[in-house]
Amino acid sequence: MFVRVGERGSFTLGAEAAGVPQPVASRRIAALERHLGSPLFDRSGRRAALTPFGRDLLPSAKRLVELADAMECDAERARLKPLAFAVPDICPVRELAVLDAAARELGMVLGLRAAGPAARVELLNGHEVRLALVAVPPHEATWAVPLGVATAVRTGTRPLHIETLRQRQPRRPFQRIWIQPEDDLPHVRDRLEQLGHRAALLPAQISVTASLTVAVSETLRTGDLLLCSAAQADELGLYWRALAGAPVARGYQLRAGSGDDVRHISRALREPIARCLGVPTDGGEQS
Repeated sequence: MFVRVGERGSFTLGAEAAGVPQPVASRRIAALERHLGSPLFDRSGRRAALTPFGRDLLPSAKRLVELADAMECDAERARLKPLAFAVPDICPVRELAVLDAAARELGMVLGLRAAGPAARVELLNGHEVRLALVAVPPHEATWAVPLGVATAVRTGTRPLHIETLRQRQPRRPFQRIWIQPEDDLPHVRDRLEQLGHRAALLPAQISVTASLTVAVSETLRTGDLLLCSAAQADELGLYWRALAGAPVARGYQLRAGSGDDVRHISRALREPIARCLGVPTDGGEQS
């Protein structure tokens, strides 16, 4: 207010430029004069003439205003800077778009980076992203996604008993369960291999594939099964069945670099993140 009035030589014009009533401008400048210990304006005439003290301080006041304006611009740029966020590379594009839109409604701009489980951890530890959905065992997870098997041809809707895949005639083709890279983790792979061992499946019947594309190709070409979520099977145009017995599931936690409020973001974006991961709408999310 001191700068506005000092440049215009008028309390009325200065207040108008600042968008405040003239009495408010007068009170603010009077408070500044009390703080500085000397009058800034000579009020004896019709105009608000600067005192020698006021003339000496006006250049410093202008620099402070310029710095304050620069800080406002910096703050706006910081608010608009994308928040780098590593997400699973199996997340559907549409659901990622819904997540991005939900974040923008909350004043956040996300810079989404799709990556596999190990790469997401590396990106976070290397400070290349500020947030990451990290794969964890289901009992540690914020979001849990039950896994089943998907086929190219409908084979029923009841849960699949894994022992029905046992090879009963030697040298006959057998069905594999393909594990995609997103699930090539001990809490998924080892659990499925244990189930296969108990069901007397051949070791080769539980196989890890180099890519999701290869796994889907094998499923379409040979009649093999793809380990996946119900949402992912639907996206791929496959028919999904749950696994009977003890469940196999993906688990995810939201983790962040220092200074980021994981709990706030996790609560604010809980539902759109769940849809990206394929969490069932019937309560498959953990507390």
